Amino acid sequence: MFSEELQHISWEEVSSRIAAMTDADVRRALSKEQCTVDDFMALVSPAAIPHLETMARLSRRYTEERFGRTISLFIPLYLTNSCTNSCVYCGFHISNPMARTILSEEEIIEEYKAIKRLGTFENLLLVTGENPAKAGVPYLRRALELAKPYFSNLKIEVMPLKAEEYSELTRHGLNGVICFQETYHREHYRLYHPRGMKSHFEWRVDAPDRMGQAQVHSIGMGVLIGLEKEWRTDVTLMACHLRYLQKHYWRTRYSVNFPRMRPAENGGFQPNVVLTDKELAQLTFAMRIFDHDVDISYSTRETPHFRDHMATLGVTTMSAASRTEPGGYATHPQALEQFSVSDERSAQEVEQALRTLGREPVWKDWDTSFDQASSALINTPVIRP
Repeated sequence: MFSEELQHISWEEVSSRIAAMTDADVRRALSKEQCTVDDFMALVSPAAIPHLETMARLSRRYTEERFGRTISLFIPLYLTNSCTNSCVYCGFHISNPMARTILSEEEIIEEYKAIKRLGTFENLLLVTGENPAKAGVPYLRRALELAKPYFSNLKIEVMPLKAEEYSELTRHGLNGVICFQETYHREHYRLYHPRGMKSHFEWRVDAPDRMGQAQVHSIGMGVLIGLEKEWRTDVTLMACHLRYLQKHYWRTRYSVNFPRMRPAENGGFQPNVVLTDKELAQLTFAMRIFDHDVDISYSTRETPHFRDHMATLGVTTMSAASRTEPGGYATHPQALEQFSVSDERSAQEVEQALRTLGREPVWKDWDTSFDQASSALINTPVIRP
């Protein structure tokens, strides 16, 4: 499990190594076709700031070589805002005295229909708070079953599950799972998550291992930018995690996200660091140069102008027309939202902006038939003459 690997990585040592990176280290990293974690540290370090134009060109080159000029579009649907956790930065905090919503089957179907009216979305992300008693695996299984007539690619962003539970959900239409670690700083993690299931650091950091064991097709990772002042250290540990997962679960596709904290109805938690657009661009370029194949996703937390700009320089997946409250598309538009969005454009407006930039919006990039074909290839014996 990655938690065992992490015990041998010192946060303080990684922070010191990043701070000590030089211009020569950055140039060395930029000269390589395949980068190590050490190279990634150089590319996210302050020493790399004078090289942003070079990094942008490399990031664009590697992205277009691997993904072409496509941008995959998805939409999130929040099924619940009911949560048993006490995350100090989140609007779904259990102590937040707001009305809670758990969508019924009828409401879920109405939301699916409303989303289909917004555009030609085929990629759906189902999101919940962590309340297994009221919205656990049986609830998720039913939501996936109800979604299959409407969407071809289904992902979830929910509480960490057991490997057998992930495996069960894949049999009901699940293609991918997103689980943000939030921060890899073990001690600080407990400060931000003082109570509830999410307070168990090891259980959460090992969730991608269990996804890999369940042969989930796509695993999404991320840290919440704003929790740690040393954000460069946090993303470096995520890069270590990515390399570990790729080594152990090499058939799985991976995505990364760097969400910046947005205002939420949570009692006024203030970010410990505010990442500038320039710094987020540097981080994005560094990740693309570090890993040419990883899917880099931006949500509607980011502004339209910045998202459009980064769509040409390294980002490969975007959400569009997002609502972050359960039932926000049709049944409960006034429910408690998790965070406020910055990009409020319609799906059609996002699509048109991308086309103007020479990008090709992709509404559908996976189908269960791909799984069947892949399985057939893997299990077909090779007949030699």
